[in-house]
Amino acid sequence: MLRDLKVMAMIKKTLVVRDKPTASDLESRTDNQLVQQVLAQNDATAFELIMRRHNQRLYRLARSILKDADDAEDVVQETYLRAFQKLESFRADSELSTWLSRIAINTAYRRLRRRGRVVFFEDFASPKNEGDGPHPAFIEGVESEEPSPEFQMQITQLRSLLQEAIDMLPLEFRTVFVLAKVDGRSVKEIATILSINEQTVKTRLHRAKAKLRTNIGDAFEDIAPSVHQFDGARCDRIVASVLIALTNS
Repeated sequence: MLRDLKVMAMIKKTLVVRDKPTASDLESRTDNQLVQQVLAQNDATAFELIMRRHNQRLYRLARSILKDADDAEDVVQETYLRAFQKLESFRADSELSTWLSRIAINTAYRRLRRRGRVVFFEDFASPKNEGDGPHPAFIEGVESEEPSPEFQMQITQLRSLLQEAIDMLPLEFRTVFVLAKVDGRSVKEIATILSINEQTVKTRLHRAKAKLRTNIGDAFEDIAPSVHQFDGARCDRIVASVLIALTNS
């Protein structure tokens, strides 16, 4: 639930809950068509569908910057509030996901600045690999139809190690890595989101991968898409909080 009074105070317009259309009626529409539906009617159902389509991506992006799940969730909610208030400025010739991502980045950095936590680490301190289990680089077969409990435990441990290692990357490397390897975005799209050139994206990604490979081996390539997990409960919570803020203001 959003509790930031400054964020709530920026709400100048609200959504309208209608009996029709239903979510199923709108699912086939593109992002741009949903935006037009929201702009024309302030339709809550259309905006909810936009949120559900982009929740995971925005959460992972915010989590990569803030290194905290609750903070990331708050940032995603604030991102949607800010996006709705200035939705008229969205240009339909661009991708909605890119536009939302830029808002999320700015919102996350604003939160870091308020807390005095913007730190770009010059060096990467690899955490010690505790325990006597197999080195993550030798865990194979990430895809398994019937994984054993032991295998599942190994994957869980590796995911945890990778998430910790990602969190220890310098911020500029961390964000590029999550966008590329966790979220599956292209170099071109990342360059647009971060307002940097494509060669810089490639360089940062290469260096991030090199640091992670040194720490936990090559297995991170297979495990990366599963870090910063985003479950249905978190998705529902974000959507509900934003809808409450935008319909009860």
